[in-house]
Amino acid sequence: MLAFEAPRASVSVVIPTLNEARNIPWVLRRIPSYVDEVVIVDGRSTDNTVGVARAIRDNLVIVDEQRKGKGVALRSGFAAASGDIIVMLDADGSMDPQEIGWFVAPLQHDFDFVKGSRHVTGGGSEDLTRLRKAGNRALTGLANAVLHSNYSDLCYGYIAFRRECLEILQLESDGFEIETELIVRAAKAGLRIAEVPSLELDRISGASNLQTFRDGWRVLGTLARECTMWEAPTAGARPEALRRVKYTYANVSVPRTPMDPQTVLSAARGGQHV
Repeated sequence: MLAFEAPRASVSVVIPTLNEARNIPWVLRRIPSYVDEVVIVDGRSTDNTVGVARAIRDNLVIVDEQRKGKGVALRSGFAAASGDIIVMLDADGSMDPQEIGWFVAPLQHDFDFVKGSRHVTGGGSEDLTRLRKAGNRALTGLANAVLHSNYSDLCYGYIAFRRECLEILQLESDGFEIETELIVRAAKAGLRIAEVPSLELDRISGASNLQTFRDGWRVLGTLARECTMWEAPTAGARPEALRRVKYTYANVSVPRTPMDPQTVLSAARGGQHV
């Protein structure tokens, strides 16, 4: 009797961008070779982010999204992605694409949804201020109390999930609160959830679009609304206990310098690598 190996799940990475031309080269060059598809969602950048991205990687899927909001961009990217597994990745260099394998591996076995955490062994942050850390701790504790869950890090958007989960999660949020919507709905739907450690880096250059108090209130409002109002299509399913997948983050120093967009574009026109 012949044994057949199950086909490897295809992987799509979705990256929303807004004026990240100086940061996107580092991100794209760090994406592992086993990633099948990279979707860039951009529509309002004024620094030629898309042109720079194409100069680094010519097989990108580009989504032109003129509406504002990270949630809008991510939902558009999810709709355009074709992979069996979808990974959310920021364009500012704060999330290391080399960690993607730690998110993908559980999804190719027994899990539906994998959440990165800065607060478990192997994880950490170079960017988390005391104020943001305290706010995240409070919001995470509130979410766990209401959902009867065991998340360690609510407000961190390095997330991957099986493509078929999109139909269950029914995402609607337009802003940063989409990360909270994803996490709450995954728990309420009884998805098989794992947390993996992740090291949050400082953004390479530029100012963050996140505003602590404004977006904190939006997360709180989303948490309250989702916990009380949203009914999962899988209502009645047994809630799954969250599991943590341990690994040791490699202590490797990686040069992270902003790239001059014109240098990247000129090198691409000349067939050179920078």
